Amino acid sequence: MSRFLDVKEFGEAARYLRLSNLEQLAARAQAFDGTKRVWLPDEAEAYLEVEVRELNGDKTTVETRDGRFLIVKESDLQPMNPPKFDMLEDMAMLTHLNEASVLFNLRRRYSMWIIYTYSGLFCVAVNPYKWLPVYSSPVVTAYKGRRRVDTPPHIYAIADSAYSDLLKNRENQSMLIT
Repeated sequence: MSRFLDVKEFGEAARYLRLSNLEQLAARAQAFDGTKRVWLPDEAEAYLEVEVRELNGDKTTVETRDGRFLIVKESDLQPMNPPKFDMLEDMAMLTHLNEASVLFNLRRRYSMWIIYTYSGLFCVAVNPYKWLPVYSSPVVTAYKGRRRVDTPPHIYAIADSAYSDLLKNRENQSMLIT
């Protein structure tokens, strides 16, 4: 999971970039049964967290958090990641890399105003529709010359890496930012 974030270095932006150590430890301590907890597609919420109650051929009985029992096709269910992967900074590290898990991770991070998340080589940004203190000069300085794995996800990490690569190899350089 994530490394410790030096609050002095990132200032007021720290809480918008990475979970605290206590929050990380709390996620790791939760009990989880990967054979029972799964994602079920839902029209209103995209996916619901459900618990498998009974398997019967290609039909599965699941229970929703609000106590409803549903019979669904087993092929509609997507595996859920253990809580220790909750709010993971790089979704490429998820045990189960599926649509439901990606959306859940992004939603959880966004709910804490942590808007940047890596997905392998890419940086995903979810627009918070409000100003966050993650674009200050101290934050720029905190990313300068640092390896991506040593800092939380941010567009500054991508920009600094691209700039460093450009300086090292001035030929054959291309960058795509969307």
